[in-house]
Amino acid sequence: MNIIVKRAVLYYVEKYPKAKIPLLAWYNDFLKFRFRNFNELKAVYGNASIVSNNRVIFNIKGNDYRLIASVNFKQLAAYIIWFGPHKEYDKINAESIEFDTKILNYKVK
Repeated sequence: MNIIVKRAVLYYVEKYPKAKIPLLAWYNDFLKFRFRNFNELKAVYGNASIVSNNRVIFNIKGNDYRLIASVNFKQLAAYIIWFGPHKEYDKINAESIEFDTKILNYKVK
């Protein structure tokens, strides 16, 4: 799968240093697959959940963090919409939260 806006991963790694290794592990692992539908994805990521608009929720670092990605199975591509601790995830609406465009201006340190 192609992950669009790799900068989002780098941004969240810096924002949540405790999640760095598990998030990078998810990223590197996810790139290796070519999921054609949610069932194929679910077979690999058993804890993944799908919500509206082809948004998939992944548990990262056990269940300490959640990642919301929009997955386009036809294009074999995904982009990260949101990442954060489970406590913050409980305060958002996973179906409607928007990508923070400020991440596009993030500069790797």
